[in-house]
Amino acid sequence: MDKTTQDSIEAAVFRRLIDHLDMRKDAQNIDLMGLAGFCRNCLSDWYQEAAADAGVDVSKDAARERIYGMPYGDYKAKYQGPATDAQLDRMNESVALNKKLRAERT
Repeated sequence: MDKTTQDSIEAAVFRRLIDHLDMRKDAQNIDLMGLAGFCRNCLSDWYQEAAADAGVDVSKDAARERIYGMPYGDYKAKYQGPATDAQLDRMNESVALNKKLRAERT
């Protein structure tokens, strides 16, 4: 597969992921972090970093709006509930695992 085709397919997959997360607003960031080690905020950070790598300046707010489909503060007010202690514990374990796995890759 050539690079242009691969990039096109990966871009389509990314758009589908964003659409899916938009549809599943019930999937809280704290739960995504606890289960998979990433959330919508991570995606927006990665989006901003990829833009910078391409020489494009994208603000944190603009990146979050792209991922959330609305300003981040609006999303939080409408859809994000308070985290429980159990959710926070699971997220912290997942973040620690991310750090361990990243260290093993280097």
